[in-house]
This record gives sequence, C-alpha cells and structure tokens, in this order.
Amino acid sequence: MKDTATTARTAAPQVRIKGLYKIFGPRSKQMMAHVDAGMGKAELLEKHQHVLGLQDIDVDMHAGQITVVMGLSGSGKSTLIRHLNLLIEPTAGVVEVDGVDVTSLNESALREMRRKKMSMVFQKFALLPHRTVLDNAAMPLEVQGIDAATREAEGRKWLERVGLGGYEGRYPHQLSGGMQQRVGIARALTSNSDIMLMDEAFSALDPLIRTDMQDLLLELQKELHKTIVFITHDLDEALKLADHLVILNDGAVVQQGEPQHILLNPADPYIEDFVSDINRARVLRVRSVMHDEPKGRPVAGDVDANATLESLIAMSGGETNLAYRVMQDGQIVGEIDMADLVRALVPRVSEGTARTT
Repeated sequence: MKDTATTARTAAPQVRIKGLYKIFGPRSKQMMAHVDAGMGKAELLEKHQHVLGLQDIDVDMHAGQITVVMGLSGSGKSTLIRHLNLLIEPTAGVVEVDGVDVTSLNESALREMRRKKMSMVFQKFALLPHRTVLDNAAMPLEVQGIDAATREAEGRKWLERVGLGGYEGRYPHQLSGGMQQRVGIARALTSNSDIMLMDEAFSALDPLIRTDMQDLLLELQKELHKTIVFITHDLDEALKLADHLVILNDGAVVQQGEPQHILLNPADPYIEDFVSDINRARVLRVRSVMHDEPKGRPVAGDVDANATLESLIAMSGGETNLAYRVMQDGQIVGEIDMADLVRALVPRVSEGTARTT
C-alpha cells in the first residue's frame, strides 16, 4: 500500500459523511425527535418499533486510500456503505462525493454517478450465470453504451490483470469461488470508476483464497490508487487492508483512525476487547513502535520502518537488549529498542474491563 497519509491530511476528502442517521420504519422522520432527545436503539425499538440503524456518523474518506469499515454483525456497516451510492436513503445527514451531496441528485444524475463514479464488488459475486466471464467483466461499459470492441478489449485487459487470462469464454459455474470473485473485481475495474465499494467481498471465500484476494487487492491498489471502501467483520483483514479504519458498534462510530494507532491506543473497553486477541507481532509495524529520535546507543543493524515486529523478533534471535536503526527509502527515520517492542506486544486493558469469552 502506498503512503497517502500526508496527502490525506492536506486534501479534501473525496467522500464525506456528516451527521448521518438511518432509522428503519414507516415513521422514520418523526422518530428523529426521540433520537435527538437521547433515546437509544433498544428503547426506540421497544417503545416505537423502529430500528436505529445508523446514528450520527461522521467519516471522511480520502482519494487513493482504502477505508475499512468493520464491526460485528448488526453494527451497521453494510447499511453505511449502501448510503454512498444511495441504495439506502438516509433519515438525516449528508453524503458528499467530490463535494456534491448525493441525496440532492435527481434520478438521472444518480444513475450516472452509479455507472461512472462508483463500482461495487459483492460478497456473493453477483455474476450473471448465462453470460461468459468476458461478458460479465465488460458489463459496466455495456451499460454505459460503449461499443462491443472497446468494452471487450477493456474486459480482457482487466481479466488478464486479475489472473484470469484465457478464461474469457468460460461461464461462472465453471470457476471456483475465488476465480468468480476475481471476475467481480475485474468488472469493477472495467468501469474505470474512481471509487470501489466492497461489501464483505472476501467473506465467502476459503481462508487461503481469501488471503490471495487480499494480496491481489493491495497489489492492484499500489498501481491504481483507487478510493476503496471495504466492509468486513474480520479484524485481521481490516488491519491488513486499511489506510483508515472505522469501527462501528450498534450503528455508531466507536473509534476511527490509522489502524496501527487504534491497535496501540484503543479508545474504550469495547475496542480493547475487540483487539485483545489479535496477533500483535504479525500486525504491528516497526514505525508504530520506534523512537523518532535515536537514543545514541549502539545498534545491532538496520530494519525497515514497515517491517512487522514478528520479522524483527526473528532478526534479533529473541534478544531483548538490542536496538536497531529504522530506515525508510534509504533514510534514517528512527530507532527501535527491543524492550519497547516487547511492551507493545502486551494489549492495553483498562481497569475494570471485563473480558468476554
């Protein structure tokens, strides 16, 4: 993944969600008065038989970054992503794409945005079974009215790019689940949209295939710099993919930010419990634990800033009294002490936090 942190801090977000609420039920607009007065999800359901799906969501998504929205089942993550292309209309709040409030678009403008601005990769692949792999991959351009030769050339290019060159004439049922999802990704790329929405895109895949698909997505992202909104319930997947991580619980944002920062600085007991069982050595990077200013002590060698702590432990042979110089792009950016590394491996738990089993 490319480093877009500096750009993100200075550029306006490509997607901005502000004060977003979604209440499911026939009198959703009237229910906002109760929610504004402090009524929560359980009470709203019990007293008024309406479901508070999203509450006061504020999230900025920057161009060229992967924003991962994660949470347990029922947390509101799939509801949230469907607001971006207005498959679900908000009860209150604003969803802006490139400075335009999508809730203000008429039917024609909304259809145009869905065709050209955003593409979507689904959990269940959503391929047309009676059409070939090439036809499925080229479909976004067919919908846009592009001529057959052009759309087929684009479809072939992206099928080749995702490793499916030679499968153009097959049908979806002749492919494995992982191959079908590759067709889904090729289809999204063929549309040439700026924004890709991926709703639990890899959740239906076997673990090894899922890992391959994650690696493919990161490889493509290095080249294409898409704005990707990725939904998942899997923390390992979220930490691997995210530039910006948003964690939902009961329809509200509990914490958001750079994944490494969240892992080291959980905002509350819910997040602490959420991240407590993660393999921190495999996920945490040297840059997240290092000192910016060298302490002046002898170093045992150099380590890359983006190396995992696991790889540094292997490099050190398990010795805890060593220090290493941290390098990035050939420059010294800091120093890491193995004692600090060991401390980073211990999850932070607030006093009184109850662990669930």
